Amino acid sequence: MVTTTESLTAGPDLSGIRASTRGIKPTPSYRVFTVINIVVLCLVGAITLYPFLNLLARSFSSESAIRGGEVFVWPVGFNMTTLFSVIDQKLFWINYGNTVVYTVVATVIAMVLTTTFAYVLSKTHLKGRGLLVGLALFTMFFSGGLIPNYMLIVELGFKNTIWAIVLPQAINVFNLLIMKSFFENFPTELEEAAAIDGLNTYGIFLRVVLPLSRAVLATMVLFYAVAFWNSWFPAFLYMDKPELYPVTVFLRNIIAGATGTGEGLSDAAVQIGANVKAVTTVLTVLPIVCLYPFIQKYFVSGVMLGSVKG
Repeated sequence: MVTTTESLTAGPDLSGIRASTRGIKPTPSYRVFTVINIVVLCLVGAITLYPFLNLLARSFSSESAIRGGEVFVWPVGFNMTTLFSVIDQKLFWINYGNTVVYTVVATVIAMVLTTTFAYVLSKTHLKGRGLLVGLALFTMFFSGGLIPNYMLIVELGFKNTIWAIVLPQAINVFNLLIMKSFFENFPTELEEAAAIDGLNTYGIFLRVVLPLSRAVLATMVLFYAVAFWNSWFPAFLYMDKPELYPVTVFLRNIIAGATGTGEGLSDAAVQIGANVKAVTTVLTVLPIVCLYPFIQKYFVSGVMLGSVKG
């Protein structure tokens, strides 16, 4: 029996199996299951999508249609008074720029600290590892309180600065535990091979571990970016200059000052009071909605890789 190179490289002939598989017809029960599955998923998708469509429709509907309950998934009495009243304000764009800066800087710092801390905690041979994990978990359930935190920020000189927003929230323990679990499942053989090739700990981490951890890194970036983008209370608490506010505080102040009673108010003021919440919500979530499609392909795999113990 002669074994040729072609037979070794070509692999088994699966053409017959593929042909027979194509000839298999689904059973009636499987067809029923498929139809029911499609219907249920469509219903779930519609139920999930409806609140967003309703919110968007209310953003561009007239005050009378909103108060009359006529708005569902399509604008009624198309109106952009509230939208123009918000985006025409110079302070809105200043605060929007602040939000972009705060989010980018805070996310970068949070990713650096979370990634390095999680990688350290993933090493079972590290002395004091249990203590470090315990300290991280302790902060997950207990905090210093609002007044002590405020006094600390003031004493550190962080009030009315970006650091009052960035540093207190730099490490989210939930995200830290996900990344720690991911790094614990990372193949040690790759790190050992890199060490044999002459890389030190930092080289292994930067040139081997991080490039192979794109899924979980993208997921953590999304988690942190959404959290910092939507955050408003730290800025509301630690900043007293309107030009330093993020856009969430600006929009919160608009909502707080808007009224829809209509007594003694102009038509524009009544319209603004009717759908200002919908407009501000759309303006706030729009950038994150635009960002999500670029990260979505990593999202599920990143969470699963970081949460399932191999």
